[in-house]
Amino acid sequence: MREIAVPAKFTIPENASTVDVLFDLAASDPHSVRIKRLVGQTWRPVTTRQFTDDVLGVAKGLVAQGVKTGDRVALMSSTRYEWPVIDYAVWAIGAVTVPVYETSSAGQLDWILQDSDAVLLIIEGDKQAKEVDALDGRLSAVARVLRIEPGAHDKGAVDVLTTEGGDVTEDEVHARRAGVRSTDVATLIYTSGTTGRPKGCELTHLNLLAEVDAILESSIGDVVRKPGNSALFFLPMAHVLARAVSIACFKGGTVVGHFNDTRNLVPQFAVFQPGIVLSVPRVFEKVYAGVEKSANDGGKGKIFAIAAQTAIDYSIALENGGSPSLLLKAKHAVFDRLVYSKLEAALGGRCTVAISGGAPLGARLGHFFRGAGLTILEGYGLTESTAAICVNQPDQQKVGSVGRPLPGQAVRIADDGELLLKGSVVFRGYWHNDEATAAALEDGWFHTGDLGAIDADGFVSITGRKKELIVTAGGKNVSPAPLEDALRANRLVSQAMVVGDQQPFIAALVTIDPEVFPAWKAEHGKAESATVADLRDDPDLLAEINGAVAAANSTVSHAEAIKKVRILPADFTEETGEMTPTMKVKRNIVADKYADDIAALYAK
Repeated sequence: MREIAVPAKFTIPENASTVDVLFDLAASDPHSVRIKRLVGQTWRPVTTRQFTDDVLGVAKGLVAQGVKTGDRVALMSSTRYEWPVIDYAVWAIGAVTVPVYETSSAGQLDWILQDSDAVLLIIEGDKQAKEVDALDGRLSAVARVLRIEPGAHDKGAVDVLTTEGGDVTEDEVHARRAGVRSTDVATLIYTSGTTGRPKGCELTHLNLLAEVDAILESSIGDVVRKPGNSALFFLPMAHVLARAVSIACFKGGTVVGHFNDTRNLVPQFAVFQPGIVLSVPRVFEKVYAGVEKSANDGGKGKIFAIAAQTAIDYSIALENGGSPSLLLKAKHAVFDRLVYSKLEAALGGRCTVAISGGAPLGARLGHFFRGAGLTILEGYGLTESTAAICVNQPDQQKVGSVGRPLPGQAVRIADDGELLLKGSVVFRGYWHNDEATAAALEDGWFHTGDLGAIDADGFVSITGRKKELIVTAGGKNVSPAPLEDALRANRLVSQAMVVGDQQPFIAALVTIDPEVFPAWKAEHGKAESATVADLRDDPDLLAEINGAVAAANSTVSHAEAIKKVRILPADFTEETGEMTPTMKVKRNIVADKYADDIAALYAK
């Protein structure tokens, strides 16, 4: 199949805006609770009326501050209650939110402020203030900087704006909102910049509303509307995936919570007990590794290995409406009590559906989780498609694929294998960059740069990146993503980058997971103080990594197989520059930083 389009039942009115979701609910059901706010260590319910009052308070303050219709307001903060309050307030007065990752450097912030001409910057706290100070007054059009977290002598941004807007009437806010059209820009989101300087994606209210309504019209909507359901958001709200899905949850009735301490995420699952989890594959890999480590520490490593394979076999048997054998069902029932229940407990005990995006999950991990009782719905999308344009559904799933297009969207495979997208979620263009817009959009079709395929049932699979496609000296085209996914399936591997462009064979760089490494050292009698750099040539460590390579090679042809591997001394992180905030490897940065290691792989 070369193209698939899924019709939609919903329509977006010309005068609709994203903030209507909030005000419509405030009018129809003001006492409903669709948000919980973490205060200290306690999750407190926030009624729709209370949330709306907070939004109106900030919106009036923005008017008093002089923010006009169409002005850009930059928001640099982690995921917390104030994020949607400010976001909705910006929309309520017809302005445009420009999200900035809370971990962005001064240079990244400088570029976004300059390019967007933001008139106001709202930051979270001390860390972001340091980046602002590093700009040494170079704030482009920004007239003022406010902090969400109050300083020693100042109130927080929400309180400051609410106080300053005391003389602005609600009617003035609603008059601004009434003037917004669905085709107006709602948010300017800058790409992660893995291949160059970030570009601002113009996402309209229509784009966001179409994404929300498409999610709710799909069978995921049945999960979102399930009474008593909840979702804990911990991914950066600056990323379009978390933002769009959180709006869908709010509209659909799922109670939303915001959490930003990812190091204590697993304990928080037990407290919040989400029914829905939205995450990137790395978090699911960590959950798997944590359960595996617990089993190994308890002397039950072999039992876990059998249980994991049983879960995978069980899921594979379910594929395409199949049925597991009686023997497999019996084994699964045993491991459900011994192993799978611990996985369920690790996610809070109530989670039955998870959504994974941002990077490939890998079929093995997808089958394991589904076989263990947690359905992970893998999807595909970009900032330019307002998050997911394809996603697996609870009632329509093929593990290893990214599902079928959401209602109102279409996918086409070009002659060269590139994935093209079209529909109501596809962005308007790049801000102040007509050349890039013209190169990306052709006859309404967005050229993703990804390679893909569509099977006979309309399920889309991502097979690689055009720009990342490796061409060996022998002329073999190799997509690195499947090999990298397979390598990361090993508990000891944190990140992997396959190399080999214009080289005689394929090779790989791998990093060791710093959380798993101490346990591995203890298991193999290595010195507690030994670093990865100390052990990168250790026979036991090499044997473990070579085993991961062998497993990865079993999934490809001989010509595509990894012939050599090199262990790097440190993991890739956002802080050291090799990862984006959404956990994508910056290949050009890694290639430059570890050029000597790559050269060593091909040394005679």
